[in-house]
Amino acid sequence: MNTAVLLPEAQKQRVRTLWISDLHLGTRGCQADKLATFLKSVECDQLYLVGDIIDGWRLRKGIYWPQAHTNVLRRILTMSKRGTRVTYVTGNHDEFLRRYSTLVLGNIELVDEVVHQCDDGRRLLVIHGDQFDVITRCHRWLAFLGDHAYEFSLVLNRWLNHWRSRFGLGYWSLSGYLKHRVKKAVNFISEFEEALAHECNKRGLDGVVCGHIHHAEISRVSGIDYLNCGDWVESCTALIEHQDGHIELYRWHDAQAQMLQPVNEALEGRAA
Repeated sequence: MNTAVLLPEAQKQRVRTLWISDLHLGTRGCQADKLATFLKSVECDQLYLVGDIIDGWRLRKGIYWPQAHTNVLRRILTMSKRGTRVTYVTGNHDEFLRRYSTLVLGNIELVDEVVHQCDDGRRLLVIHGDQFDVITRCHRWLAFLGDHAYEFSLVLNRWLNHWRSRFGLGYWSLSGYLKHRVKKAVNFISEFEEALAHECNKRGLDGVVCGHIHHAEISRVSGIDYLNCGDWVESCTALIEHQDGHIELYRWHDAQAQMLQPVNEALEGRAA
């Protein structure tokens, strides 16, 4: 379902904190229109951009920057002007910004990592996560090779979902399916989670919010709250902290289906 439902200003969801990661602005895979619509539907006190927001790897090979990508940045700047604190946590695809870490421009702060305190008192490490990926740290050439393979899977995924939509079927992620089925991918995710949990235990923190692996999740790992934002290339997910400190995993595709359900039911009723 590609139809976007935009809430009126009065119906915007008011939340305490919003985390999004792996937007990969500057690539064809970025679902910028959906993200801009989502950002217009929420108001938050704090917005964390958890790495890989701008894809420097792709921009080095040639500029791809449609208006939709500019609209996302404009929306984030508008939120900042209206009082939202914006913290940009750098990732490996936007590592060119790491030389400017600790830079503060008005309501926007640039950092490599930060600790967030939830309303319920929990202290969470907010970090992109590439620092705990052995391939990214030690085998950079392999990381670039994997990036090309992932890009090919996205092209194939768009083709598959084009035909699925023709037959009235919902969105399906090829890479998400493979991550759950291929043993090495499952082991990689598990090792990534354990490494971050170990770091949090070492620092005496209650949990971690990260991105990097494009696998949205909320779980307990080694006594630590593990929260992964996911991405806005395939899954279109975000983490939301409500006013009481409860954190929810938001999924764009599920939210759209739920909001459009009454409309679809009404149309089906008329047809009957």
